Amino acid sequence: MKNSNSNSKPHAIIVPLPLQGHVIPFVQLAIKLASKGFSITFINTDHIHQQITLSNTATASKGGGGDLFVEARNSSGLDIEYMTVSDGLPLEFDRSLNHDQWVGANIHTFPAHLEVAMAKIVRSRPLVPCCFVADSYFVWASKLASKFGLVHVSFWSEPAMVLDIYFRRHLLQEHGHIGPGSSGRKDTIDYIPGISSLKRSDLTSYLQEEDLTTMHPQYNLASLDDTKRAHLILGNTVQELEAHTISAIQAHVPFYAIGPLFSPGFTKSPIATSLWTESDCTLWLDTKPPSSVLYVSFGSYAHLRKEELEEIANGIKLSGVNFLWVIRPDMVSSDDTDPLPDGFRDEVSDRGMVVTWTCQKEVLSHRAIGGFVTHCGWNSALESIWCDVPLLCFPLLTDQFTNRKLMVDDWKIGCNLCEEKPVTKAEIQRKIKDLMSGSMGYELRNRIKGIKQVLQDAMMIEGSSENNVDDFIKELNIAIQKKSC
Repeated sequence: MKNSNSNSKPHAIIVPLPLQGHVIPFVQLAIKLASKGFSITFINTDHIHQQITLSNTATASKGGGGDLFVEARNSSGLDIEYMTVSDGLPLEFDRSLNHDQWVGANIHTFPAHLEVAMAKIVRSRPLVPCCFVADSYFVWASKLASKFGLVHVSFWSEPAMVLDIYFRRHLLQEHGHIGPGSSGRKDTIDYIPGISSLKRSDLTSYLQEEDLTTMHPQYNLASLDDTKRAHLILGNTVQELEAHTISAIQAHVPFYAIGPLFSPGFTKSPIATSLWTESDCTLWLDTKPPSSVLYVSFGSYAHLRKEELEEIANGIKLSGVNFLWVIRPDMVSSDDTDPLPDGFRDEVSDRGMVVTWTCQKEVLSHRAIGGFVTHCGWNSALESIWCDVPLLCFPLLTDQFTNRKLMVDDWKIGCNLCEEKPVTKAEIQRKIKDLMSGSMGYELRNRIKGIKQVLQDAMMIEGSSENNVDDFIKELNIAIQKKSC
């Protein structure tokens, strides 16, 4: 559905990586740009669209083929067109259980379907200035943008530190901190511009692999090389939180920190993005005292080993605290839909609630929540800061190890769930009790208030993030004009 004024506006084709943690900030980016006068075409994969519509009763009741942006368009007049394309895999194919095939589809078949859709879009708007806003984790975005003569904008949905690390991986290779023989290195990494110090264990999970020639490291490295070719890069981070790192990146590429990208009401968004049906935990939380409930969630994508999950469960049980735990049906694997220890649910039924999914923003905003055991996903980190909820950190995959370094070592708003693996129930019990009712929790809550203020200031009318959005639009218009000459 096109707005009648679409042809007088700059047009952005926006495509997220088909994962929950990427779709969420991309939706907010679309709203942000539309509110700044852009005409938007937002493209999801058929699979992501199906999961969202089947999981959201309001959308599913409209037939399951609905336009996710219809409410935002009707209530706010935003010019956002919505469409879907195939990623090349059958809708019923288990992408979680077959990650390699999913990556292969992202490399080969998804861009072929996307190219057909983009050709139609560009032909329908021959005189409209246009750009392609693509996830930084695509390996082909610059090629598609070039094919259609579009300005390529890369959207980076993680902290700037992760981008800086990837961009300087040649330094890590030269010093022997990544690649063959690097796993034993314990010395400090202090030579990356914009980052004072790192440990090898702070690198992303794929850079911690000794063999960087396998599929997943190669995919990530190729996508970051493609990101370097973008005309402009947008980042879902805050200038003041990562000032030195962002300055180091900006010395080589145009990077604009425009985060945190939250919906205007924070807890409620007019666009459904959840891939699972959400349980409403409000009534249960309402029965609990302020700051008495530990929230536990390991995100929408990464997996836990069954042994780790059982130790965490036993640690939670021994701690005696109230808790709300999100356990996806594929948390361990799609073949083990209830990986909790036998009898666990019955033993903690008086003080614990276990759900398959919930609205995390609503939970974190509730007065009863006093702490968060997290996988350190970037969306979760920003949401926790906004809600003044201190963290126990247990990174599992990709950027989460670097995010942990920021939250625990740099900003000091969280603590490690376990200092060394394997994780043990005794350490988890001790950490949870200290977070919820000890001195550690008190100190973390005080520090997180200061970090939250940084986010709030950045989002003000004259804040850094708002100014950076405006500066980005100015540079984008210049780049589009150059393209059209």
